[in-house]
Amino acid sequence: MEMAMGATATAFWAPIPAPGRVATAAAFSPGSDLGAARRRRRPLRAAGRPFVFTPQAVSDSRSSQTCLDPDASTSVLGIILGGGAGTRLYPLTKKRAKPAVPLGANYRLIDIPVSNCLNSNVSKIYVLTQFNSASLNRHLSRAYGNNISGYKNEKFVEVLAAQQSPENPNWFQGTADAVRQYLWLFEEHNVMEFLILAGDHLYRMDYQKFIQAHRETDADITVAALPMDEERATSFGLMKIDDEGRVIQFAEKPKGEKLKSMMVDTTILGLDTDRAKEMPYIASMGIYVFSKDVMLQLLRENIPTANDFGSEVIPGATEIGMRVQAYLYDGYWEDIGTIEAFYNANLGITKKPVPDFSFYDCSAPIYTQSRYLPPSKVLNADVTDSVIGEGCVIKHCTINHSVVGLRSCISEGAVIEDALLMGADYYETENDKKVLSEIGGIPIGIGRNTHIRKAIIDKNARIGENVKVFHIYFYLWLSIRCACSVLTVQLFIILEEKRTHIFDLIQTWFFFILCLKVGLVQVCIF
Repeated sequence: MEMAMGATATAFWAPIPAPGRVATAAAFSPGSDLGAARRRRRPLRAAGRPFVFTPQAVSDSRSSQTCLDPDASTSVLGIILGGGAGTRLYPLTKKRAKPAVPLGANYRLIDIPVSNCLNSNVSKIYVLTQFNSASLNRHLSRAYGNNISGYKNEKFVEVLAAQQSPENPNWFQGTADAVRQYLWLFEEHNVMEFLILAGDHLYRMDYQKFIQAHRETDADITVAALPMDEERATSFGLMKIDDEGRVIQFAEKPKGEKLKSMMVDTTILGLDTDRAKEMPYIASMGIYVFSKDVMLQLLRENIPTANDFGSEVIPGATEIGMRVQAYLYDGYWEDIGTIEAFYNANLGITKKPVPDFSFYDCSAPIYTQSRYLPPSKVLNADVTDSVIGEGCVIKHCTINHSVVGLRSCISEGAVIEDALLMGADYYETENDKKVLSEIGGIPIGIGRNTHIRKAIIDKNARIGENVKVFHIYFYLWLSIRCACSVLTVQLFIILEEKRTHIFDLIQTWFFFILCLKVGLVQVCIF
């Protein structure tokens, strides 16, 4: 399995099974009770047999080999969490769930964890949804509904929506509560582990190595961990481990002395000495492997009121003595939780010579809906350092360092710089455009001589001719510099349906007043 481009992990998979445990794997078969088979393993450690641990056994690497027995397709159930309301991604989540937000011109965020599962031979997948799920449900149905099922439908990608029942009249209260409400369904599957994933992360990972590390270390829970430097560590939930890679302490976004106390020796998890000095912290990625019986016990008996995995279930499991193991993932990973992160992740695929994340890995492709669109048409346009989606029509314009989504129509004289255009869900015919023109309407796409810079344009946007859409902070800085010489300022303000933050308003009016003192101000509000 190829890692995402830019990954730097160099460790090798070299698990060393504890004595007496090798023969247990041979007893597994697709029709056997896998949960019972795993429970038969448990006394080995309790009986005092030595636990043999190697640092390389918990590090993801492109050169690693896996030999899961039983196979992941029969022994692992994937559970992808659709996320909450996505308020930090508003207005992109106004009418869609976070995992349904478009990504990389042709894809949606949910395609990342689903593709990782399929590439890792995890073919039983549930997606739990609650907020604005219509778009997400439609995409999953069209992309995976009829494409992966086999004999007896043993392979599936199925949506589970939040629902009320006589036993539980509430909607999902958090990640753990969402799983708890569907435990009755999950426990019917004859599997050994539950693989818990988030639907809004961008990364490429071989879950088979993750699961194999879980089995080799005989863990109850395994948490995927990302190495961190001190600057980024304050923004994440950190973990502290012992010399066997077992998690012993958690801290949520620590600072100062508390941050220093969370430093760990990351060579334990497979980093080389130089990298370990640069990255002395490990952060939880919000990705977990639970042994089936452990999950059932935790959510029903030990912590029946816990709503969140990261802040309640995982620390709670550690406190009651369960073995919570860390698994190092040293590759590109991004939590698409904010507008800034979403913008940077999309523009990152245009980076050269090596993009942050590559969609061109043929050994681990990212799957999506087959739309049967024609190739994009580029007519006398200047396109540099950009990604163009399917079915676009681009005429006599300039596009630089941008991502242009599928079915985008960009007219003559337009300039697109450092921008993310999500495209359109449908085409408008020439007759449609003629009717719109007669009533003073604007067709879907970018009009003539329009200039868009450092902006995100959502799907099905209609932008007319001679429009300027600039990122407000950049343009204010540029305008004030010009004002000092010519005493003329053009101030462009983009408002988002009553969602402008008070900090942004204060900063905007501060610049506005400053510009008034300099000279003439022309205000254009889009």
